[in-house]
Amino acid sequence: MNYKVENLPNHLPKYELLVISISAPFLIGVYRDKTLIESVSSEKKTSEILLPLLHTYMERYDLSSIIYTRGPGSYMAIKLTYIMLKTIEITRGIRCLGCSAFALNNGAPIKAMGNLYFTKEKETIITKKIEQPVDTTFTLPQSIHDLPLDEESTPEYVIPAV
Repeated sequence: MNYKVENLPNHLPKYELLVISISAPFLIGVYRDKTLIESVSSEKKTSEILLPLLHTYMERYDLSSIIYTRGPGSYMAIKLTYIMLKTIEITRGIRCLGCSAFALNNGAPIKAMGNLYFTKEKETIITKKIEQPVDTTFTLPQSIHDLPLDEESTPEYVIPAV
């Protein structure tokens, strides 16, 4: 038997997740061919929401990679997210990639503790005292085509001096 296949797409869609777990609200976006198709926002803690959402999206989509904000930000959220994603990479073969949190908040200062904020000066991340509270908003981009990914996926822990 000979079958003729016509009008099929050139490729299967690639699905990727982008996880922003370093501050409230927790954000996760689903991207098909680098374009946002679905998103979730939650005020729950990373420890409560991340694993159930990852499980849901791994069942629903054939994921090729998961990108997360590797820092700076909440030390515990970064560590927890990295451990979960690295475990998924090892057990399921879904790549774990990192990006700077500054790429998802237009480079604004990121809350560290008290009135200390992480700021980026050139390529260096420092902590700086800022007296007036800074409202830092993270957003899921409509496209991750130009999102700068870090060569390293390990967490970027920047611990402020106490």
